[in-house]
Amino acid sequence: MEITVDQMYQIENKGHDMGFLKKFMMENAGAASVRRLVGKLGNVESKNILIFVGLGNNGGDGLVMARHLAGYGAKVTVMLLGTHDKIKTEESNWNWLILQKMPSVKLKSGDSFDFDFKPDIIVDGIFGTGISGEIREPYASAINYINQTDCYKFAVDVPSGLNPQTGETANIYTKCDMTVTFHRMKQGIPKRKDLTGELYTEKIGIPPEAEEGIL
Repeated sequence: MEITVDQMYQIENKGHDMGFLKKFMMENAGAASVRRLVGKLGNVESKNILIFVGLGNNGGDGLVMARHLAGYGAKVTVMLLGTHDKIKTEESNWNWLILQKMPSVKLKSGDSFDFDFKPDIIVDGIFGTGISGEIREPYASAINYINQTDCYKFAVDVPSGLNPQTGETANIYTKCDMTVTFHRMKQGIPKRKDLTGELYTEKIGIPPEAEEGIL
């Protein structure tokens, strides 16, 4: 069954209150995403992977992916769209701090998209479900960079700029080859297969009891 974005928020919060913390949901989301990506592309060893991350939990999923992809031997660069002191959640910040201890992952932040390599794969972890209004800088330039770069593009949860509730798009949005969303499909996402590419839903360990009284 498809669910609303609001129901997903409530389910996550209820699961968290039961003790299945959001940092575990984030870990499982990032791990499941990497399994799908590696399953599709095969060996990612020494591939250049560029991960764009926003300051919220969609970005946090991308930070988890960075660690897992480094474990597969990929050359990972994380581009944080903003400064790390503005990361919005404890679980995202926790994952950023781990990456700071990993020389195998290059961390960049700010608004200059000038990379000294050509990406083989781009991960879009800019915006998740919380999108509203016009997309501003540095996000707009990041989305344009993604769309203009010729490589395989993977969206975490939803392509940035696509409203997962309505299927409507913002002024700009990414067009991806694969999208992995989590727990259950959100109602608006399947309306835009032209933006999502191959679409998968992955369970991330949320107890089924977390749905009681919500679905």
